[in-house]
Amino acid sequence: MFLRGAFRALALNRNLTPIAVRTFASKQREVPALTCDRYPVQRGSFAELTDDDVAVFRGILGGADTSRVLTAADEVQDYNIDYLRSVRGYGRVVLKPRTTAEVAELLRYCNERRLAVCPQGGNTGLVGGSVPVFDEVVLSLQLMDTIERIDEYSGIVVCQAGCVLATLEEQVGARGLVMPLDLGAKGSCHIGGNVSTNAGGLRLVRYGNLHGSVLGVEAVTAEGRVLDLMSNFKKDNTGYHLKHLFIGSEGTLGIITRLSMFCPTASRSVNVAFLGLHSYDDVKRTFLAAKRGLGEVLSSCEMIDAASLDSCTRFFGLQSPIDKYPFYMLIETSGSDAGHDEEKLARFLEQTMEQGLVQDGTVTNDSTKMKVNCISNIWKLREQIADSLLSDGYCFKYDISLPLDQFYDIVLAVRERVGDLAINVTGYGHIGDSNLHLNVSCARFTPEIYGLLEPFVYEYTSKLRGSVSAEHGIGFLKRKYLHYSKQTEPLRLMHQMKQLLDPNGILNPYKVLPPETPDQSR
Repeated sequence: MFLRGAFRALALNRNLTPIAVRTFASKQREVPALTCDRYPVQRGSFAELTDDDVAVFRGILGGADTSRVLTAADEVQDYNIDYLRSVRGYGRVVLKPRTTAEVAELLRYCNERRLAVCPQGGNTGLVGGSVPVFDEVVLSLQLMDTIERIDEYSGIVVCQAGCVLATLEEQVGARGLVMPLDLGAKGSCHIGGNVSTNAGGLRLVRYGNLHGSVLGVEAVTAEGRVLDLMSNFKKDNTGYHLKHLFIGSEGTLGIITRLSMFCPTASRSVNVAFLGLHSYDDVKRTFLAAKRGLGEVLSSCEMIDAASLDSCTRFFGLQSPIDKYPFYMLIETSGSDAGHDEEKLARFLEQTMEQGLVQDGTVTNDSTKMKVNCISNIWKLREQIADSLLSDGYCFKYDISLPLDQFYDIVLAVRERVGDLAINVTGYGHIGDSNLHLNVSCARFTPEIYGLLEPFVYEYTSKLRGSVSAEHGIGFLKRKYLHYSKQTEPLRLMHQMKQLLDPNGILNPYKVLPPETPDQSR
């Protein structure tokens, strides 16, 4: 569907899949410095791995299958480096269980030996939460990828934590359902990691966050206790909902091994509009008009600034479907009646153009992947921004929630603050749920740029009563800034919960919680 003469046909070059894009981008950059050399952190009082430990691991995972216990340096290297290549540990062993029972036995042994453990899914995190800081044992869930059941009547999917999000999306889609979560990294991220970090993504404005979509989890504590918190019902009001302890706790309280999730019925009518605007004020007013005019069919609302789009189109050889503007918006509608939805979208766009808010744009409802002018190709202009910015060498990424009135101001403030030290300072993100992705790209990590950005970005966010982490978690990189969003008493209670569920502190140490005292490293 195309509206008025101002809305143009889409022309994009679609040569790279999301998986290929991430691999291509990551291979361009050098191996980062060790985390413990780059940041002030001390190793906790954990045991050191021995050959006897490795022998026990092999016994638990089946000694004949050497692919499930990795010890060679070239095999474990990628498990020690995060996707952004901002942190690097030196773990010596990677374990790959297939069942919850194996996870429980491994953790039971590690807890008795006081060996620190780093749980890992698809390793697509952006805050250093999924790789070792020192020599932790890496427990990879990538072999736990069984989809146990998809019930098209209730909309419930039950699966292991190592299922890749894109695979789940394909399988539930074949049954007329839709995953409530969609991410640019869906070709490699794991659903267990998504739940462990309470990932937000592109559909949150429509379906809410994972605390609402996840019906139950199975988790293993540090002592090897299996907690069956699974549920197949949206209504299950039976005491404390302990599942919420593990959603967003980033593997510090227990390791999620299975989960059940509610998947809504897939929309039969999907439209995507890509719009050009003159100012951020026009973006705000257009978003308000979208909420009022599109109402129940509004499923995504994204903002992109010119610098972000320029980086994406330049690095990946893409072509913007419209002329250059200071700001762009990507608006998606999803519904059950194509005629009704198209009429609502047409009326909304006509009104915003008449008001001088939207200057130009393109609209499509074509989902045929082989065609150039299709929905997925418009989304690539948004989804591939993050990878394109990594091509500059190093990128400081901040995932924050801010009031919409001041949503873009921090980009201008940081741009002025770092000046010529940065190659690019950009802002884009989920205007529909107040989540900004602030990016500062440069040739390499330097203490000078780091010092200009932190804690400035978090202080700025705190003054506006925003959140220092909107959807990517705290991990290692943000733990000392958690106090900008959490007061003393909540932090004290979080430490007490950690002590209760992981008394020896072996689960993902150095992550999420700030040290209780300056010299406490775990």
